[in-house]
Amino acid sequence: MPKLKINDIEVEVPAGTSIIQAAEQLGIEIPRFCYHDKLSVPANCRMCLVEVKGGPPKPQASCALACAENMEVFTDSEMVHKARKGVMEFLLINHPLDCPICDQGGECDLQDQAVAYGFDRSRYFEAKRAVKDKELGPLIETNMTRCIQCTRCVRFASEIAGVDDLGLLNRGEDVEIGTYISKAVESELSGNLADVCPVGALLNKPYTFTARPWELRKTDSIDVMDAVGSNIRIDARGNEVMRVLPRLNESVNEEWIADKTRYAYDGLKTQRLDRPYVRDTSGRLRECTWEEAFIYAAGKLKTLQGSEIGALAGDLVDVESTYALRDLMRALGSNTMDCRVDGADLDASEACGYRFNTTIAGLEQADAIVLIGTNPRKEAPIINARIRKAWLTKRTPVYVIGERLELNYPYTYLGAGADALEKLDIKAEKPAIIVGMGALRIDGAAVLALARKKSVVTAEWNGFNVLHTAAGRVGALMVGFAPQAPFSTKGIKAWYLHGVDNAEVFQHVIAKEAFVIYQGHHGDVGAQRADVIFPGAAYTEKAALYVNTEGRVQMARAAVSPVGQAKEDWRIVRAFSEVLNVPLAYNTHADLRKRLSAEIPAFANVGEITPVEWKPFGKEGTISATSFTSAVANYYQTDAISRASVTMANCVESFGAPLKIAAA
Repeated sequence: MPKLKINDIEVEVPAGTSIIQAAEQLGIEIPRFCYHDKLSVPANCRMCLVEVKGGPPKPQASCALACAENMEVFTDSEMVHKARKGVMEFLLINHPLDCPICDQGGECDLQDQAVAYGFDRSRYFEAKRAVKDKELGPLIETNMTRCIQCTRCVRFASEIAGVDDLGLLNRGEDVEIGTYISKAVESELSGNLADVCPVGALLNKPYTFTARPWELRKTDSIDVMDAVGSNIRIDARGNEVMRVLPRLNESVNEEWIADKTRYAYDGLKTQRLDRPYVRDTSGRLRECTWEEAFIYAAGKLKTLQGSEIGALAGDLVDVESTYALRDLMRALGSNTMDCRVDGADLDASEACGYRFNTTIAGLEQADAIVLIGTNPRKEAPIINARIRKAWLTKRTPVYVIGERLELNYPYTYLGAGADALEKLDIKAEKPAIIVGMGALRIDGAAVLALARKKSVVTAEWNGFNVLHTAAGRVGALMVGFAPQAPFSTKGIKAWYLHGVDNAEVFQHVIAKEAFVIYQGHHGDVGAQRADVIFPGAAYTEKAALYVNTEGRVQMARAAVSPVGQAKEDWRIVRAFSEVLNVPLAYNTHADLRKRLSAEIPAFANVGEITPVEWKPFGKEGTISATSFTSAVANYYQTDAISRASVTMANCVESFGAPLKIAAA
């Protein structure tokens, strides 16, 4: 490990560390435009110049220069100041002076560094160059005259997103970023292009000209558009969510988020349930008070036995409300409750059998990855990016059992169904097997048992993984929101549906004559079928716990208030229990959390994954010859929020719902 001095401060760093990285460890700021710690190093902006004692008599690019033993580096010498002013003057030759109207204003690296390191005047009076804007699709707005050719967007698209749509075209003063063929950037991670751009050349199109950053109230929270649990920041003005941005979490989403996470928030503004409803004798839903809705629903449930009442929890539900609903069902004498509303035959008895045991970050250590009945590009783009990273850095081989997929890395196709899984014999020390929901719809217990037998599990490695598609599923399974006996809908006369908007539930589970209480936040499939509607809060409107697919407990925070008369979901269940004369044993959120953590200690470890014991799960048996298919056909519209989103509808129109299938 070389030792060196930066501004006369000694530091020891691992071999291969660049000067810019070593300076960051010391808290010394070195300006940069092209350098990004998650991307390859092009060293083409020259803003990160430093002086190296005893080296060449000119400044060096610190991003591309590795630290060496006894090196002496200066980041604030006269040579460095002069060089930075020259570079900044060069970058501003053609840059338009439109900061007052640029959406990047207040968050612009070029703006900040021009103030900190630039010169106070320009020597150029020639006409500035103008570059034609590009049409990259419904998510990214372009103003290419502002581009400084840092190539961050090109490297992100190629290295992280895995789409080679962008490139640096032409030479000299004619150089510009563009698509080789005029087309939209078709990637589930394309919104990150706006984040990596250090100027106002690439912008968040739906957010353009809506707000300034200093107007926004910023709240750290968790995404629920898939089961990854990406860490996000919700920016709001008043009681309106204006945008969603990523937060750094190296263990989960690094610093990226998927496009649905970033752009589906406009669905929070439309088709909202903002007051209670009951269905009158004419068959129409009419507005009513909370008291009237509670009394009406309780009157029906009080006429039934506990065995005649069932409850289902949907994909976006939080832990606390599911826990409260579980307690309510038990108080009513019902054990008919389930959260597996997509039909996945998922063994709920052992946590190791429904978690992503390798962990998301752990995928980078795998020496082989097997995808069974899943398309991570649609179901979990952030996990798909990890798989691509493993292939890109280590050439980790990827195998697919199920339908042929269009992935952004090469793979070996093994077959369509159980026969291929039975023959699976991967010669690897740390293989990661990823079972998707699509493989568990038919004979799921037998599929799990077979996949378990094919997995490698040691003291240092657990290669068995289940990739969920629902943000609330793992948390609901942890609190026991699943039947103790085989799930049966026979004799159920009333259903309490908590955020259930899966059309197949109403086709195959809910009887036409059954009484339905629907608690949720959108007027989607569930609300249309309901006899009583309790308006709940969306994920941006409540403080709540969620558990991601790897079993990591995370906390979402309220960025805005619930709309209209809507309430936090656990409060609705608690209030309804009073009307049913079975009051729950907690009156505040703190009391509920305390009781929850006492019963299940894992919920006290927010941000962590509590280890679980490896035990047998699933049930060995015959598996039908049906092919495994992905559980997600249309990435952009998978839940009530994204289906209400205009931006997501535009994506479907631009890109089409299904991705094209390519040969392996």
